[in-house]
Amino acid sequence: MTPKNRPAPKTIALAYSGGLDTSIIVPWLKEHYPGARVVCVAAEIGQGDELEGIKQKAIASGADECYVEDLREEFVRDFIFPTLRAGAIYNRKYLLGTSMARPLIAKRQVEIARMVGADALAHGCTGKGNDQVRFELTYMTFAPDLPVIAPWREWDIRSREDALEYAAKKGVPVAATITKIYSRDRNIWHLSHEGGVLESPANAPLEDMFQLTTDPTTAPNAAEDVVITFEKGTPVAINGETLGPVELLTKINALGAKHGVGRSDIVEDRMIGMKSRGVYETPGGTILYAAHSELEQMVLDRRTLAAKDVIAPRYADLVYEGRWWTTEREAYDAFVNVTQERITGTVTMRLFKGSANVVGRESIHALYDERFVTFGEDDVYEQSDAAGYIRLYGLSQRVRAIKDQELAAEAEAAAVAKANAPVRA
Repeated sequence: MTPKNRPAPKTIALAYSGGLDTSIIVPWLKEHYPGARVVCVAAEIGQGDELEGIKQKAIASGADECYVEDLREEFVRDFIFPTLRAGAIYNRKYLLGTSMARPLIAKRQVEIARMVGADALAHGCTGKGNDQVRFELTYMTFAPDLPVIAPWREWDIRSREDALEYAAKKGVPVAATITKIYSRDRNIWHLSHEGGVLESPANAPLEDMFQLTTDPTTAPNAAEDVVITFEKGTPVAINGETLGPVELLTKINALGAKHGVGRSDIVEDRMIGMKSRGVYETPGGTILYAAHSELEQMVLDRRTLAAKDVIAPRYADLVYEGRWWTTEREAYDAFVNVTQERITGTVTMRLFKGSANVVGRESIHALYDERFVTFGEDDVYEQSDAAGYIRLYGLSQRVRAIKDQELAAEAEAAAVAKANAPVRA
């Protein structure tokens, strides 16, 4: 009998990464849904060599087919850059690397499912995590008719140790071990690390855990300046070289990683209510966020900046919570797109031993103008006008002070009159 008396599917489309969780799901599905075809869908979103041999591995684990889809261009262009333009940062520090990828992967999984005639979808997300929500909200948008199989919410496996034991029993090769049991997620934007010694927030991450970034203490002793060009809020060139989205992010990642930029240790709020601890490596993203923010600071007026600062955390929440395919996100994007019309220019970032600092910025749309701020003589600003401005700007304070003085005078007069009143026998 299938789990929870669910009608037996004939073809299951599984979101497949080749990691520990999804690797053991393939034989589990074959075991619990006898006769069902398992079609794996793997997304190439910049994992490096992690996808090497993934199709063969899926087939060897029992899958009937495995599709490997290159989604890097779409990921950077349609997910990463809009989130960057929005300035979205979750819990003050997290640049949303995993969160942005899930709606894209799940959408492509549905498309493959339709193509192969699948009558069920499956994923390897745990019942404690955020990804289950991100995947399933996307399923609801594009395949509300298909049932979802989530083994982590059904099987008897309760830990990564159990998962490793099951993998060994089924002869499934995995990279995780008992001593190096980090749960990792990598794409072209970031690399995340969870689990193992990181489960105690008091433990410092071990240096051998990091895989992208150089240890800042051993990074080059000479700083390096990098010039980033933006057009309408989107990065388009590095050091004057125009690059496509994937090439640009790959290059800025390499520069940031070389100088140890982009490490972040975060205790974040999961959607389901618990705190979790993760360590992230986001070298290029850290640089791009700082540069983009600086260009906005020079081009946008303070009230538009303030309005955008209201939208940014709400956009971050939306991305983190998997609500990408919503009218809310489309509305935020419409607002952001208007604010980005003049965010064109260059920002020079200085990279040095883990830091990325702005050292120069230029834009033809800059509201900063030397003619207005100079301490020397100018003919565009009449300094005597400031007196009237200050008088009007502080009018409410002045009126309040006058009223307070009048009330105090009245109270003092009343006190004097009372003290001088004749005493009746």
